[in-house]
Amino acid sequence: MKIKPLFDRVLLKLSTQENRTESGFMLPETAPNKPEIALVVAVGDGTNLDGKEIKMKVKVGDKVLFNRYNADEVKFDDTVYYILREIDILGVMDD
Repeated sequence: MKIKPLFDRVLLKLSTQENRTESGFMLPETAPNKPEIALVVAVGDGTNLDGKEIKMKVKVGDKVLFNRYNADEVKFDDTVYYILREIDILGVMDD
């Protein structure tokens, strides 16, 4: 089974190491609101605004910067993903 985001939503997989122990305890960070780096796993088809089609700017495989607190966390097949609107992505990273 795959997850396909709808409209202008993006499915991300965290590519930076999380600050959690194996038992699930969160470890404190010095900057808890810092942006995270994630890999775009899937994107929706875009949206429609006032009859005008708005296409997605990000694509599968892009590395993006996002704030975890703007996203919904989803656990699927023992992997944690984040779903958020494309507008909540802070930027696309160049390699």
